[in-house]
Amino acid sequence: MRQLILDVDTGVDDALALMLAARHPGWNLRAVTCVAGNTSLEGVVRNTLTVLEAVGATSVPVAAGAARPLLEEPRDAGHVHGGDGLADLGWVPSARKPEAIHAVELLRREILASPEPVVLVPLAPMTNIALLLRTYPEVAANIGQIVFMGGSAAVGNASPVAEFNVWHDPEAAQIVISSGLPITMYGLDVFYSVAIEAPDIELLRESDDAGCRLSGHLLTHLAKVNADDFRLTSPGSAGIGDAGAVCAVIDPEGLVTHRHRVEVSLSNPLTRGQTVVDRRTKASEATLAHGYLSRDSIDVALGVDGRRYASLFLDTIRSHDGK
Repeated sequence: MRQLILDVDTGVDDALALMLAARHPGWNLRAVTCVAGNTSLEGVVRNTLTVLEAVGATSVPVAAGAARPLLEEPRDAGHVHGGDGLADLGWVPSARKPEAIHAVELLRREILASPEPVVLVPLAPMTNIALLLRTYPEVAANIGQIVFMGGSAAVGNASPVAEFNVWHDPEAAQIVISSGLPITMYGLDVFYSVAIEAPDIELLRESDDAGCRLSGHLLTHLAKVNADDFRLTSPGSAGIGDAGAVCAVIDPEGLVTHRHRVEVSLSNPLTRGQTVVDRRTKASEATLAHGYLSRDSIDVALGVDGRRYASLFLDTIRSHDGK
C-alpha cells in the first residue's frame, strides 16, 4: 500500500478527511500529527483520537505538535466547527492517549521508517511541517509529495485574499511552499466544489456503522453552517472540504492542476497570508529585479471533478457499513 501521513487541526472537515484516509484500502495511514488551528491543540488531539476510534483505526499513532503559529497568536474557527471543534455533537471521546513525543519527532520517525516515499498531507496551518523541514531536513529525501489544503489563486475566506490555514501561519506556509519538494496546493479554488447530497447524508446518519454515522452528523452540521453558500449543488448538501485534498491524493486524475510560482504575502497587513499565484507566462521587471524567477513552481489546483470525488468519499466511508 502507498504510505500516507496527515497533519490536522481537527475540525469538522479534517474529521471527514481522517475517516477517508483511514478507510481507503489502497493507502496505509502511518501517522497523524496535530496542530492548533480550527480549535486548540488539546481539542485537536481529542477530536483526532475520537474520529480514528469511530472508524476503527486505533493503531494509528497520533502526536501533539505546535500549540501556536511561529509568530502569530493562535486564532481558532469555532464559528465554523463548533466550540469543541467537532460540531458540539457530544460524541463520546476516545480514552486513548497520544504518543509521548512531539509531532515533529513522530513525523521524522515515520517518514524515515517508511519503505517508500511518504505522501504528506497537511490539512491545517503548516507550523508542524515547517518545523520538521527546518529541524530535520534529511526527511525530504523520503517525502514523495506534499498535498496541502490551503491558499487560493482567487479570493480568501479568513480575509478578502487569504485562506485560513495559510493566514493562520503564513511564515510556516512560505517555508513549506519554497522547500523545493513536489507540492500540490489544494486551495479554495476547488475546495467548495465537492459536495455530498442531502439524501446521502441522511443515509450516513442512519447507518449502523459508527464512522458512517459520525460523518453524517458532521456533514449535517456543515450543511447548516454553509446553507447560504451559492457554490453548493443543492439545498441540504454539504461540502467535504479538507477531505477533498485526500481524494486528490487517492485519485489525482480528478484534479486539474497548473504549475505556477506561488509566494505567501508576509508583510502587508492587508494581504498577509495571501498566496500570490503568478499565472503569467512571461517575466516582468518586478520579478526579474527580485529574483522571483529562481523559485520553483508548484502544482496549483484550479479545477476538480466534484461528482467523482463525492462518489469516492461515499464509497470509501460506506465500505464498512453492514447495510
